[in-house]
Amino acid sequence: MEAWPYPVVFVHRLGGALAPENTLAGLMLAHRLGARAVECDVKLSADNVPLLFHDDDLERICGSSGPVAHLTLSELRRLDAGSRHHPAFATEPIPLLDELAAAARSTALAVNLEIKPCAGRAAESGATVAQVAAAAWQGHLPAPLLSSFSEEALAAARDAVPHLPRALLLERWRDDWQAAALALGAVALHVHRLQLTPSRVEAAHAAGLRVMAWTVNDVLEARQLLAWGVDMLCTDRPDRLLCL
Repeated sequence: MEAWPYPVVFVHRLGGALAPENTLAGLMLAHRLGARAVECDVKLSADNVPLLFHDDDLERICGSSGPVAHLTLSELRRLDAGSRHHPAFATEPIPLLDELAAAARSTALAVNLEIKPCAGRAAESGATVAQVAAAAWQGHLPAPLLSSFSEEALAAARDAVPHLPRALLLERWRDDWQAAALALGAVALHVHRLQLTPSRVEAAHAAGLRVMAWTVNDVLEARQLLAWGVDMLCTDRPDRLLCL
């Protein structure tokens, strides 16, 4: 396989368990801890602007009711995405993808962008996120690694910006994993940690694919996965795993 440009440890949702998820405060904390790569979720506002958010609904993160897909960027930017994690993060805003890109470039952090489309917006989300990411990282390496559970979103990203690398997310191992990855032009499989075995990692490598295990928070488990040949680990506990 070709040389792989991404570090081993990616901090889940920018700050893992140590900061409000998908916020720039989390990214800066990960950077201060010595992280070299972060993962985050990207979806579209009602007016088609890519921003960082995981859930379809606002309740868990912002304490507001209603779906993200129904609010415009200006409405979403007025919400507090930090207080529910800890009062010290009060008024932390929902970041734009462009803001993430600027922060990642300034800190030399590699980024895995997970495309999390709202219902019925998979193709639109995949294409828009890929286009905005390509423009935001133009001339900067490594390029963001796009991933998704949605094959429709990844196919749209592939068609919109073929040169950006893509990874297929798997919660459960599938018999058709290789065919699905090949159809998407994927370079990696991102697999739930409990679904991986040495033979599955070996098979993925034989097919020319790198492997990320998610979400790994135990050091002993992380070492076992790396011994199996896993290429990347996504973690909520950078304070534990960045020593690897």
